[in-house]
Amino acid sequence: MAEKTFAEIGKIEAIASLYEGTPFKAFEDCWFEAPTREYVSSFSKLYLEGVDFDLIYFPLKHLGYKAVIGVVGEMYAQMCHPSTLAVVLGISAKLDYAQIKELWSGIVAAAKEHGFKKLSLDLQPSKNGLTISMSGMGETSLITGKRRPKAQSKDLICISGCLGAAYLGMQVLEQQKSRFVAGESVKLDNYKMMVGAYLKPELAAQTVANLEDDVIYPSHGYFVTRGLSDAVKRLSRDSGLGAKIYADKIPFEGNSFQLGKELDIDPISAAMNGGDDYRLLFTIPILSLEKFRRDFQTFSIIGHLALPEVGTVLVTPDGVELPLRAQGWHDGE
Repeated sequence: MAEKTFAEIGKIEAIASLYEGTPFKAFEDCWFEAPTREYVSSFSKLYLEGVDFDLIYFPLKHLGYKAVIGVVGEMYAQMCHPSTLAVVLGISAKLDYAQIKELWSGIVAAAKEHGFKKLSLDLQPSKNGLTISMSGMGETSLITGKRRPKAQSKDLICISGCLGAAYLGMQVLEQQKSRFVAGESVKLDNYKMMVGAYLKPELAAQTVANLEDDVIYPSHGYFVTRGLSDAVKRLSRDSGLGAKIYADKIPFEGNSFQLGKELDIDPISAAMNGGDDYRLLFTIPILSLEKFRRDFQTFSIIGHLALPEVGTVLVTPDGVELPLRAQGWHDGE
């Protein structure tokens, strides 16, 4: 019998199948309990030129900053405090020392902002453009680790900021790419928020500490980088519950719909499947609703967990429930 292709299997099922027959578990958080009675977790990211970024329009300092945030977001989603960060840069011949120094300055700025205690760097030659490898370690207190509750139906699904803007901003930059190449002036003032969301996403450095101080422990946390649909489907998989997202509760930047019309892109589709938003998604026990609303006003409540038979759905303003679709997932998952 012929083997199935990746297109037939889907990325998520393919990863799960590769773990079959091994002593390891797919999609398991990498952590261990340290002698100091803390949980230590590891996180890694790899950024490839031409796949994850385009140096024609991506400022190197912003790129370095964003690469760190890519690791930090995964830590915060798991209620970890950043500790160490190891960086390996694969450098092609087209980049000189001054450019690498600019890239490194963005890495250092983000590492300082988010409280890393150690930062290491190694440089390697690359034949295929710039490669950025990030490997971070974070610590979660034993109390926080033990107090995170089991997910329940009606837990609130909360997001840390606007969605879809980064994808729209990237499309603007791609649209203007020929002007960048030709050295012509490019005016992006009308799209400043969108472009900024893509080039330099930011996260509040005190998110985990503030949740701990308020004694609010999310049952689950995810870093949204591949679209909201992907994060919600991961949430459903890990919790064993269904989830409802309400379209009219999703936060958007002010001119998202105007820009979407210009680009012929539905902002809701950009939010659900566009990617690169770099937002935190938490599920909060409903009993913490009032405290969470008061102290975490940058977060928006966009839905809730539900019974497993509900599946993962987007609820339109007129009450129609549409099954979520995400790249890498089978339609039936």
